[in-house]
Amino acid sequence: MYKRILVAIDGSETSDHALQEAVKLARNQQSMLRIVYAIDEVNINAGSEFPYPEELENAEEKYVLGILEKAQDSAHSAGIKAESRLLRIDKLGLRIADAIIEEAKSWPADLLVLGTHGRSGLSHLLLGSVAEGIIRISPVPILLIRAK
Repeated sequence: MYKRILVAIDGSETSDHALQEAVKLARNQQSMLRIVYAIDEVNINAGSEFPYPEELENAEEKYVLGILEKAQDSAHSAGIKAESRLLRIDKLGLRIADAIIEEAKSWPADLLVLGTHGRSGLSHLLLGSVAEGIIRISPVPILLIRAK
C-alpha cells in the first residue's frame, strides 16, 4: 500500500496526466500526495557570458508557483490531502532527476509518479530524459505515465 505518493510535474500535458493518475491512486490508497516542480537555477545560463535577468527568474518562479497551486487545488477538489513544493537546483552538477529523488527520499515517498514524453532518436539525444535519469537512480518504486 502506498501512503505517500510524490508526483513530479513540469507544466506539460503529460505531467497533467501523471497528476491525474497520482490523484486516482491516492484516492484509492487513501494516500497523501506531494506535488513537486524542479527549477534548474544553475544550468539555465551555463556557458553564457550574460547573467540570467532577475525579472525572468521572478517571472519563471511566479509561473511555476501558479502551476503548483493549480495542481494542489486539483488534488484537494478530489478529496486528497496534498501539498506542493518547488525544488530549486542551485548547485552545479545537480540534475532535475537528482533533486526529485532527494525529495522522494527525504519526504519519504512510497511511490514516485511522473510523466514521460516518450521521445526517441535525435529529440531524446538533445533533450535528454528526466524520467530516464530518475529510473536509473531511484530507490523508490516508480509509476511512469506516457504521453497520450
